[in-house]
Amino acid sequence: MQGRVDAESVSESAALAAAAESGLTALVVDCDRARNRSAVLRAVVKAIDYPEFFGGDFDALYDGLCDTLLDQKEGLFLWFRHLHSGDPALAEDTLAIQAVCDDVVEFAANNERRFAYAIQHAGAHPAPEPGVDPTPYSGRGD
Repeated sequence: MQGRVDAESVSESAALAAAAESGLTALVVDCDRARNRSAVLRAVVKAIDYPEFFGGDFDALYDGLCDTLLDQKEGLFLWFRHLHSGDPALAEDTLAIQAVCDDVVEFAANNERRFAYAIQHAGAHPAPEPGVDPTPYSGRGD
């Protein structure tokens, strides 16, 4: 497994299982509540458990993914769950995230590792309901 995996042709569980079976560390980046670039990048940092300072740009995303990749024996697989690429704030950023991931695939090949990723597109977030606070990014207070 290497490069982009088509999230429309395989389920999340099947992709994660195939990645693990091929020796990759398989992680889920939960983007469901992310409404902007900063929130998506925070979701990536949380998924890869990146302990160092992480800037809020795509260079930092590349550096974090490459560092994490090098820490893995075989390589890394990321499943971007529910990336709301239909949101105007995320439309261009989704393309940039994919470009960064493609660059990490090349970095992996040059460093005897494998990197694969899938982006599960979720369209736009629903419009907020009047008088109802949106669910905070950190989760529900249940």
